[in-house]
This record gives sequence, structure tokens and C-alpha cells, in this order.
Amino acid sequence: MISILIPTYNYDIFPLAKKVHDLVSSQKIDFEIICIDDCSSNLEFIKKNEQINTLENSTYQILKKNIGRSSIRNLLAEKANFNWLLFLDADTMPINNNFILNYLKVISKNYEIVYGGIQYLPHRPHKSQLLRWHYGNIREALPVDERLKKPYLSFLTLNFLIKKSVFDKVKFNESIPNLRHEDTLFSFELKKAEVSILHIDNAVYHLGIESSQEFLKKSLESVEGALYLRNNQLIETDYIKILSFYERLKKLKINKALMLLPKGILYQIEKNLLSEQPSLKLFDFYRLHYLMRFERNA
Repeated sequence: MISILIPTYNYDIFPLAKKVHDLVSSQKIDFEIICIDDCSSNLEFIKKNEQINTLENSTYQILKKNIGRSSIRNLLAEKANFNWLLFLDADTMPINNNFILNYLKVISKNYEIVYGGIQYLPHRPHKSQLLRWHYGNIREALPVDERLKKPYLSFLTLNFLIKKSVFDKVKFNESIPNLRHEDTLFSFELKKAEVSILHIDNAVYHLGIESSQEFLKKSLESVEGALYLRNNQLIETDYIKILSFYERLKKLKINKALMLLPKGILYQIEKNLLSEQPSLKLFDFYRLHYLMRFERNA
């Protein structure tokens, strides 16, 4: 019936696996939970995760070498025995006890891919994590009606159900660098293949909120990833907002002027982004400026 697939790396996923196991067991259906560890180094997490093997129809496997986010998801799908695949990221947790049931209701209507959504815990995290939390709440935790306006771009791969036959045709691209845009490329390939995405209200909490410093670093890596996809003709420029906006700036010939921004201003922007009141407009500008500098120096 359903294979629940959880990739992990240096993260304790036993609470997630146990929660999902309890929810799916109550539905009296055929299921399996497959967890693959991408060569974690944290022995404490490994020991905790090994408890998954004590759960019925559940397995936890540790890879001997790190293969990356795209490859591990494809590997999970290859090992799956059922016709429906439910992918959950390691740092997620179902919000309500109807989580599995809500997906099963959709299966009966014969949709091919379903995205349940994401939410963040309502209480503010530590001040060092506010940029990630603020970004997630504004840009990612969207209600269904907002997601439907851009059904592919608002699709995130941390909580989705897909028919195995569809995934076999549209897999994660394993040839791209590990630069945090594998989900964007996956959604673009779904769009090209004309696989419609059903959006429902069946969110998980995103628990793994990194520090603002780390999130900023990953965001700049994501900019490099976007350029890689465009330069290698894997994605259309107008599919990624920052690339599309950058092209408009180049046509208006004002991108070079923005490159001359004094370092002191950039320092002040960084200071804001790492503060307790980060501005997403400044965040967007900071990434745009990095994109321009990176392309020039590439």
C-alpha cells in the first residue's frame, strides 16, 4: 500500500519514525518504513536511530559513504516495495493524528503526487535562529490557497506523497552538485512532464531550524546552485525568481551599478540579517548582490 521513506544525516529520527509508525499502524493497511542514514558521524544519533529496527515493518540502514540528498532519495524509492511513496525529511514531525489518514483519502481519489505543506512551531526560537524561522513562516508555511497560485514553485520535498510509477519517470537528478536546489529541479521536471500536484492541508512541523549564520551560508550556496542549473540548461531562467529578476536588471543595465555597493553597507545588511529583526527584503537583496559577484568571478 504505502512506503514511508525517511533520509537522515546526523539527526535523531526515531521520534519521527515512531510517530509515523503509530499513525500508520492504526490504519490497518500494508506499510513499510524505510530509513537510510547518509553515513552519519554522530554515534549518539546512530544509536538512537537503531531503535527503528525494533518497530514492525521498519528498517534503519547506514550507508558506508555519503551520497548526497538527491541520491539517497532515489535509493529510498528503489528499495520501496509498495505503489505509493511518502517522503518525509528527518527534521519534520506530523502535526495531527490524521496525518496518514489524510494522505490515504487522497490515494483513493487516484491523484499522482500530493504535497501536504509545512508549518513552524508558533513560539519564537532563540534569537540566533530568527532569520530561518522568519523566512520559513513567510515564504514556506503557505496555506493551500496561496500554494495553488504557484503549485510547482510552492512544492517542497520534505512532505509529499507520490505514485512509485511517477517517481520512476521523474527522479531526483544525481548529477548536479549538492547545492540545495535539487527540490527546485525536481518540481521543474514534474512541470515539464505535466504531472499535476495536488496541494492539501496536511502539514508537518519543520523542527530543524539552523542558526541565522548557517542559513545565510546555505542561502548563498543555493544561489550558486541556481546559477549552475541555468548555466547547464537544466532549468529555465524565469523558473527561479532571483534569476529572473537578475536578468531584468541586466536588461536595464543597472546591475553594474549595484556591484559598486560599499562594503560598509553590505556589513550593515549582514548585521540586520543576523539580528532579532531580520528583513527579508534585505535578505533578497543580499543574495542578489552575491549572485552578481559570483557570476562575475566565475
